[in-house]
Amino acid sequence: MATLHIEHPISDLPTWLRAFSRFEEARRKAGVRAERVLQPIDDDKYIYVDLDFDYVEQAAAFQEFLETNVWTSREASPALAGTPRARVLADVEAGPSPSSP
Repeated sequence: MATLHIEHPISDLPTWLRAFSRFEEARRKAGVRAERVLQPIDDDKYIYVDLDFDYVEQAAAFQEFLETNVWTSREASPALAGTPRARVLADVEAGPSPSSP
């Protein structure tokens, strides 16, 4: 599994949520299995988004889609108030704990 982790400042949450919902079909077609939208309790002008995919390649392709088609358009991302940071994260297999010396 892979997660596309996104974070960025926003101008206001209702506008951002409307824009986010417009891309629901694009997320589904890109292979998003689950999504989480989070906001710091002490900053209503910042947002975190985690999008889960089956494969790293799907997450990377969706990141490229966002960078080239969404975040570059004021119309597509009206509440974006800064430059998004996005990273593809992969699950780490939990193995045995290292033994103490």
